[in-house]
Amino acid sequence: MAGVITASVPSWIEPFTGLTPRCFAKLVAEIRREQAADQQRGRPWSLPLEDRVLLVTAYWRTNLTMRQLAALFGISKSAADRIIDHLGPMLALRQRRRFRKDTVLIVDGTLVPTRDRTLAAQSKNYRYSTAHQVVIDADTRLVVVVGRPLPGNRHDSRGWEESGAKAAVGTTMTIADGGYQGTGLVIPHRREKGSDLPAWKEEHNRSHKRVRARVEHTFARMKGWKILRDCRLKGDGVHLAMLGIARLHNLILDGQATNS
Repeated sequence: MAGVITASVPSWIEPFTGLTPRCFAKLVAEIRREQAADQQRGRPWSLPLEDRVLLVTAYWRTNLTMRQLAALFGISKSAADRIIDHLGPMLALRQRRRFRKDTVLIVDGTLVPTRDRTLAAQSKNYRYSTAHQVVIDADTRLVVVVGRPLPGNRHDSRGWEESGAKAAVGTTMTIADGGYQGTGLVIPHRREKGSDLPAWKEEHNRSHKRVRARVEHTFARMKGWKILRDCRLKGDGVHLAMLGIARLHNLILDGQATNS
């Protein structure tokens, strides 16, 4: 059965990945180098590497079922499942471990509705969700750290440490919202009961809000990949999807910076 979509037709790439053909080719080249460094014998794949990368990113982008995805690529449901299990971890973001002294980061938590009840919990949106701590570079807006998923009812001030995001960031200056009180991060000034903030603190808060909004914009772009609106993956699947989408988001930003 001939596949309906393939990476050999460039017009399919952007709708199913969010990447331009140029960025997609860069991603495939990176994965090919990583595979060459860890070459293993075994049964050959039913699809070339370009189509396998397209399949995984299309899954994250569209959140189609395995049966629908397999039909689109002309393979079996089990083959599509194996490709996602094998290639998904290779597409994950390589999280930054060192930062320049003048780097400023921004952190915030976001909820991903998740059907794996062993990991999810009922959150403030009344859905079973996982909570994810995402850290971006305030200057480049690139995602640098994604914490481990936690139950969706976990407060950001706890999730910051428990997800591993705090350890990954270290002592680098990090901006956060008021929900991170007591964590040592840079948060807005709080108004004492019965008194108003002085003008200089109000101005600091306005500036803080404008900068911190960049992480909200990042969440909005990342959730263009529909798997983050209703994730059916279990175990490490939701974490790998977050890491993979963070990498795709960074590729898009790099491509935009190169073209500007």
